[in-house]
Amino acid sequence: MSKNNQHSTKNLIKRDIFNQIIDHLKEKEMTVIIGPRQVGKTTLLGQIKDHLIKQNQINPNSLFYFNLDLTKDLSLFSEQENIINFIKNRKKDNEIIYLFIDEVQRIENAGIFLKGIYDLELGVKFILTGSSYLEIKSKIQESLTGRKKIFKLMPLTLSEYANYKNSSIFKIVKKSKTIFEYDFVEWEKIINDFAVFGGYPRVAIESNIDKKVELIEELYNSYLEKDIINFLKIKNAISFNKLVSLLAAQTGKLLNINQLAMDTAVEVKTLNHYLDILENTFIIKFIKPFFTNFKKELTKMPKIYFLDNGIRNFSLSRFESLRERVDKGELFENLVASELLKTIKVPHSLLYWRSLQKAEVDFVVRKGDGEIIPIEVKAQKMDKIIISRSYRSFLSKYNPQKALLVNYNIKKKGKIGKTNLIILTIADIKNAIFPE
Repeated sequence: MSKNNQHSTKNLIKRDIFNQIIDHLKEKEMTVIIGPRQVGKTTLLGQIKDHLIKQNQINPNSLFYFNLDLTKDLSLFSEQENIINFIKNRKKDNEIIYLFIDEVQRIENAGIFLKGIYDLELGVKFILTGSSYLEIKSKIQESLTGRKKIFKLMPLTLSEYANYKNSSIFKIVKKSKTIFEYDFVEWEKIINDFAVFGGYPRVAIESNIDKKVELIEELYNSYLEKDIINFLKIKNAISFNKLVSLLAAQTGKLLNINQLAMDTAVEVKTLNHYLDILENTFIIKFIKPFFTNFKKELTKMPKIYFLDNGIRNFSLSRFESLRERVDKGELFENLVASELLKTIKVPHSLLYWRSLQKAEVDFVVRKGDGEIIPIEVKAQKMDKIIISRSYRSFLSKYNPQKALLVNYNIKKKGKIGKTNLIILTIADIKNAIFPE
């Protein structure tokens, strides 16, 4: 056990979710941060702790950090009575103490364990992290109903990455109507690096390409060993790896389960189990089709995307520059999908559209109020606006209030029929969907 998180919080990437978590610290319920391994949860805990000390003037002696990957910290959590006594012995009258518990799923029957302590109302605020949504669901979620709020920390967004790498260029791209040639060279480099190596913080901070690849390999192997083999007891790691590689090659395409089962030589039932694991451990995400008939939406084939481009490229053993790749379109489309998946949360949903005549629109956002926003992706620097026949078909059929066309460099507004067309860069997607 230690009072201080040993990670330095200087010169680190500030996450967009940070302020939401800070606001929630005022609430009695537990703050639970979940996300993939090595996505920066421990670092975020350090930043939260520093904020409490420096901005909220919280006494450092009332903040306690536990890393349950460490045996000495985990042993304290072997009995509820240990933690109850720990709190009582350190808490002063009318003072709240903060327990930061990293990798909370390591506690046996963690949900019941923490519920018992929480219900005693000892004046303690729990800030918890967990690496696997499957573990959180199985060990924590139901037991803590009404006693916690879950925040998902994903790999970096492009905005977080770009602001860290070159904040001046990022501000120019965000604010200017035209991205000038010099700015575009810098902006293209940011897009290329992010599209190829992804947004895991340690990878993003590293500048040496060989070391970036080594870090991604280490990250994936750690995921495979700790989540897949140890916790989930998946014995056939070779088939699991082959599945990930095949999915990487099919990014943005319709997922045919029966064909995939044949290609992997895995039974359909087992394959569906593997896919569920990959989705719940934040490796892939399925996007369902947009229909006005909801029954159809649930039965049609989904499209597959990776939440991080670096993991996707590692699965294919391909780290060439974006400009040189034959799969440039798929890679940039996956990057846009990843940005959207990190942005769009319930009650909103991210879908795609495909007609019986095989006309397609890359993405359709359906907002909670029923508004639909189609999005077409162009993996290129554009000299003039090109609207595909499929996109025009969707606009004609559904008459959305606005539609987005994502490209590298042009920022412009126009109109197609009754629809307001917004041509924008990937940096502007979030604000175009959810205007501030």
